[in-house]
Amino acid sequence: MTDIPAHLGTPPAGYTDWLAELKARIHAAQQRAALAVNRELVLLYWQIGRDILARQAKQAWGAKVIDRLAADLRTAFPDMKGFSPRNLKYMRAFAEAWPDESFVQEVLAQLPWYHQLALLDKLPGPETRKWYAAQAIAHNWSRNVLVMQIESCLLERSGGAVTNFPATLPAPHSDLARESLKDPYRFDFLGLTDEVQEREIEHALIRHVTEFLLELGAGFAFVGRQVLLDVGGEEFFIDLLFYHLKLRCYVVVELKAGQFKPEHLGQLGFYLTAVDRQVKNEHDNPTIGLLLCKSRNKVVVEYALSDKSQPMGIAEFKLAQSLPAELQTSLPSIEEIEKELARVDDEGDEA
Repeated sequence: MTDIPAHLGTPPAGYTDWLAELKARIHAAQQRAALAVNRELVLLYWQIGRDILARQAKQAWGAKVIDRLAADLRTAFPDMKGFSPRNLKYMRAFAEAWPDESFVQEVLAQLPWYHQLALLDKLPGPETRKWYAAQAIAHNWSRNVLVMQIESCLLERSGGAVTNFPATLPAPHSDLARESLKDPYRFDFLGLTDEVQEREIEHALIRHVTEFLLELGAGFAFVGRQVLLDVGGEEFFIDLLFYHLKLRCYVVVELKAGQFKPEHLGQLGFYLTAVDRQVKNEHDNPTIGLLLCKSRNKVVVEYALSDKSQPMGIAEFKLAQSLPAELQTSLPSIEEIEKELARVDDEGDEA
């Protein structure tokens, strides 16, 4: 932070608020400028890729033309990165994957170039790529978060929890609620194995609440853990309580370190009733319950949910698996991982 010279004295009344407003406006302008530059760059790369495809197809140019083009462009634009043979091949692949220019202009140009490379490298087809691109735009994912979500199979897990939402919530609220839950939930970031108890998992989730919220998905806001409910003079404690901003309702999350049992829903339903009566206000939608267990029999879950009038979902969670000692010692350290990421980023800048 820059020190203010002493001779300038105390700022006049209203100056601090005006300065804060100016900073916000400048920051917003910088963001708009960066987005505009990115949009033009992505469109330029798509057009170059389209031209390479067209000329190789119509004029039977071989692969060496890309090496020649890379050398000529770098000579013409020595201060501009992005014209390596490798990146030109990505441009060609980008144009081949997305032949619809209007879609590139209206949707994909909102994402940085290295997001585009992640979509190309890690996903097999246009529909899957479109889904992840839409999620990355909607939730402002960084490239690393996008890659993590792809590698954790977010699309396949989204909406996978067994629920009774169609019978207990009105449409389309029930559809949005169902899509807000996953199965299974991946808690690899905790570094725990299957032998831990519920309270240990709970403690670890709170220590890693940022990663936990990312795994839960967009819209979840953390309210508290071991939330006290006083019912008839007796104390009860909810494992984890959230509020979902899009669903406009509280979400009670209960953890079970073992296999799902039908009696778990009795406890969850009691908590939902207590939150509805003591915590939620008249503008909130009915509270939803999410039971996370280490394993569950889908048929048993469906039977258990069939006569429940409160909205509930049941999903599994997955922890890091136990590894043999000799394999654990061969895993890279955090420092090694960071160095590798830095190396990859440097290579990307040269691409």
